[in-house]
Formats: sequence, structure tokens, C-alpha cells
Amino acid sequence: MKASEAQDWMRRFFVAFDREQQALTDLDRQTGDGDFGANLRSALGRARAGLENADTATPGDVFGIVSTAFLHTGGTSGPLFGMWFRELAKATRIERIGVAELARGFADGTATVQRLGGAKPGDKTMVDAMVPASDALATASGSLDDALTAAAAAARSGAEATAPLLAKRGRASYVGEVARGVLDPGAVTVALLVETARAG
Repeated sequence: MKASEAQDWMRRFFVAFDREQQALTDLDRQTGDGDFGANLRSALGRARAGLENADTATPGDVFGIVSTAFLHTGGTSGPLFGMWFRELAKATRIERIGVAELARGFADGTATVQRLGGAKPGDKTMVDAMVPASDALATASGSLDDALTAAAAAARSGAEATAPLLAKRGRASYVGEVARGVLDPGAVTVALLVETARAG
């Protein structure tokens, strides 16, 4: 994956998020304060603008711009995504990256989110999709496309598995049983992000 391909990935993610923003907002409204979609839309708007005329020589340059956009976002999820992308950027500042660099970036980013947010798999947070996606990349042995396909499936499975959980972290943890049966919007967003990594 080169810088141009990383940019294409982010553009596909922006489109996917725009398509799903209302659904994600509705999920957050059922379990939190309903600002998830608006906060991330704001971050992605800044990311779009930042990438338009940016000189990006490596994938890490692309992810660094996206990180900065998220870090200047309100709420909790935005800054956590920002820290995740910052670690991904650090691991991918070479001209062309493969499975190893992505796996390291996913692992470091996920570890940082867990450290800062205190969440673990099963707590009904974005971590429920991040960890399986990271694990899938870490154990991948085929091509980059194959690795990303496995990571996307793992992330989506992790996101879907948040529905029956009782939230233990984040704003959803305040509403108790009300959150049971509702997908975590952060985990669904992670699934969208990983699913859009592959072209086509």
C-alpha cells in the first residue's frame, strides 16, 4: 500500500461513514447522548480538507493527517480514534507498507486506546472490533488483500457481538440494561474503517 492507496482507503471510509452516519447516530442516541455521528462527521470533514492538497509521501503521512483531525474533535471517541491513527501513522512512514507494518500499527493503536480508555473486549466499546481486527492482521500469512479481508471479517464479527453485551465503559455504561441489544457505534465504525481498506 502506497500513500495514494492510503488516501483512497480514507476516501472510501469517508463515503461509508457518510452513508451510515444517521444509523450510527441512532445507535448512540439509544445508549448515550447522540453526538457520536456529529462529532465524527466533524473530524472526517477536517480530514477530507487536510488531505485535499497535502503532500503525502507515505501512508503514515496520510494517517497522520487523519489523526490530527480526530484529535481536535469533541467527545471521547474522536480523540481515541485520533490516538489510534497516530500509532498507525508512526508504523507506516515508509514509501510502501505491507501486512507487517499495518499489523504493527493496528496493534500499537489498539493498545493505546485500551490504555487510555481502560476498555477490554466484552466491554461494549470500539475495542470489541479493534482487537479482533488487530489479531487477524497479526496472524495473517497471505497477501495484503487476504489479510485485510480477514481483518474486516473479524472487525465486523466483533462489532456485531456487542449487541447483547452490557456496557462496562463509556456513556452506554450509565444506562445499564437499556444498552443491551444495541450495537456499539464505535465498534461499528471500526468495522467500516477496516472493511473499506480493500479497494473493490
